[in-house]
Amino acid sequence: MHIHFQIEYITRWGENLFLCLNMPDGTQSCLGMENNGQGTWFADYDVDDDEMAAGDITYSYMVQTDGSISRREEGSLHSIPFTKATRLVLSDRWKEVDGQSIEQRTIAIPYVRSNNRPRWKGAGTAIPVFSLRSDRDFGIGQFTDLKLLVDWAAATGQSIIQTLPVNDTAMTGTWRDSYPYSANSSFALNPIYADLELIGIPSDKKFLSYAEKERKALNALPAIDYERVSRLKNDYLNHLYTELGEKCLHSREFKRFFAANHHWLEPYALYCYLRDKYGTADFHKWKESEYSPALIKKYCTPGNDRYREISKHYFIQFHLDRQLGDVKKYANRKGILLKGDIPIGVNRHSCDVWIHPELFHTDCQAGAPPDAFAVDGQKWGMPTYNWENMARDGYSWFVDRFRKMADYFDAYRIDHLLGFFRIWEVPLQYHSGLMGRFNPALTYTPQELWDLGFPFNPALHAVAPAGTPETNVLFLEDTHRPGTYHPRINASDTDIFRQLPENEQNAFRSIHDDYYYRRNNSFWCDSAMSKLPALIEATDMLVCGEDLGMIPACVPEVMDRLRILSLEVQRMPKNMGVSVSDPATYPYMSVCTTSTHDMSVLRTWIEQEMEPNHVITAKMATTTACTSVISAHLASPSILAIFPLQDWLSMSSSLRAKNPRSERINVPADPDNYWRYRMHLTIEKLLKARKFNDEIHQMLYLSGR
Repeated sequence: MHIHFQIEYITRWGENLFLCLNMPDGTQSCLGMENNGQGTWFADYDVDDDEMAAGDITYSYMVQTDGSISRREEGSLHSIPFTKATRLVLSDRWKEVDGQSIEQRTIAIPYVRSNNRPRWKGAGTAIPVFSLRSDRDFGIGQFTDLKLLVDWAAATGQSIIQTLPVNDTAMTGTWRDSYPYSANSSFALNPIYADLELIGIPSDKKFLSYAEKERKALNALPAIDYERVSRLKNDYLNHLYTELGEKCLHSREFKRFFAANHHWLEPYALYCYLRDKYGTADFHKWKESEYSPALIKKYCTPGNDRYREISKHYFIQFHLDRQLGDVKKYANRKGILLKGDIPIGVNRHSCDVWIHPELFHTDCQAGAPPDAFAVDGQKWGMPTYNWENMARDGYSWFVDRFRKMADYFDAYRIDHLLGFFRIWEVPLQYHSGLMGRFNPALTYTPQELWDLGFPFNPALHAVAPAGTPETNVLFLEDTHRPGTYHPRINASDTDIFRQLPENEQNAFRSIHDDYYYRRNNSFWCDSAMSKLPALIEATDMLVCGEDLGMIPACVPEVMDRLRILSLEVQRMPKNMGVSVSDPATYPYMSVCTTSTHDMSVLRTWIEQEMEPNHVITAKMATTTACTSVISAHLASPSILAIFPLQDWLSMSSSLRAKNPRSERINVPADPDNYWRYRMHLTIEKLLKARKFNDEIHQMLYLSGR
């Protein structure tokens, strides 16, 4: 294995940095490091398989001045993470906190192409699997389409492909199942992404003729018809299972898969069977509404009447696992990382909640506080986590979830990272997202509010007067800690606030601002540090956080300690008073991008939404303007620059879509958003766009990516 070590460290004149390696046999070696002149030191070392197999290899850094050791790192040694990669990039931070060992995580970037740069940086593409388009599709992207995208990424010099969640979302049998962040299982893959022809070809000629005709019609549509696609794929899978299922379930490969996954696969398959039997995913309406292991023995034992229908889901998941696992191997062989997405929550009627109700607060729903994209806040429908119960077994459900994801991905995005510090929680009885509160949080007792200068009366200030909206309150009672209260967010906009005397208005503002910006910072830091280290260390995957929105002051500190890459989006600057951020100011430990799946594409933003600023002066989204924006991101210090495919294509007059509004994936403020965007051209056509691809390759080379 070839290892590239790099560390950010500013030295004084005459100082040099050295890498000290400790081998399993007790020998040590000290390597002089090179400096890029900007504070990055680097060294390369080749480790043979025998050395890796012999035991852990640890290392540290030291400074020499005039041939003598002047400084050493403090704390525990770094270690080389286990990986099957042939090349590894290790990005470290000097350990030193007043002589005390600190939380430390080395960023390990496996499988990347060697670009001989002193400070490794990469670029990539973000696109949902469902949005991919190839000549062989059935009206929606499929896992094997990622191989074609890998070919394109490799041809253009990219290093990473990012997707949205790929878990099974079949809940209603309608277009609402298109929402990828509301899975019925955190472990099962979505059957709608199966490459059907790779599994087999049905012998029923009549059905095959119908399926081919329907396939061509669906694949010609500009957007996804989710319901028609789902019906066609389910019918096709049923035919394949009837013909191939028995042989598959007796194969050696399947038995290995089942042995490794039965702990989630059996309950999931039973859940799917009961969902279809009762015609609803709401397990509260089932006779088997309370899960118990006895149900597995009753329903999932081979030979009973139900087993054949239940084992169909084993068959489907086996093939999905093979297909996506094969994509990962293919990508890694081409020097491309695959980056997945771990949603912050699960559907309240999911298999996870059915099996583990003790891990969730089902009387509440997660969401987000108000922002520029949703002024009334957001309600996502999914229950919040009962972290106290999760902690009792070391967060094993989450750890298992992360480890399963490592079967398919090299890196992952933690959706709504802030939810691990505190989640915006809205009790089910409320209609508005403004009636949410942060959980966990240090609430106030009535006496505390009086002591802070506000004459609190629950009947007056925590209950909306008759005939007024539910939001016409100043405080919300905590449902988990009755008798304690949160200030309602943005309550200064309410009638009840405007009726207060000036001294009480000032007291409320002070309490409100203290609660949201100061009071909970240390508490939220401890909350995140009690969970995240165990989850992150469960795998070797590169960790990226979606840290947008109302960010507590403690978040950057925790992300730095745990080496979680931040997300930098130009239209969502993290500095107050700035409308458009400058990519040149981004930190190295970050992923930068022009837009996300929750935003309009770059072209729409420039022409219709961008506020006046000094960073981007263009008013029209010409190819030149779009290329300039992309180039600025590529030149940024960020370790990764990942752009939506739509924004890459905006640089080409012949490849960009005619209507950029058709390229938007999601509108967060719309609870009824239909996730149906598809590429307007096939990946095969994109692969043939040699001039465009060469231009991207040149841009990446010149930017050091």
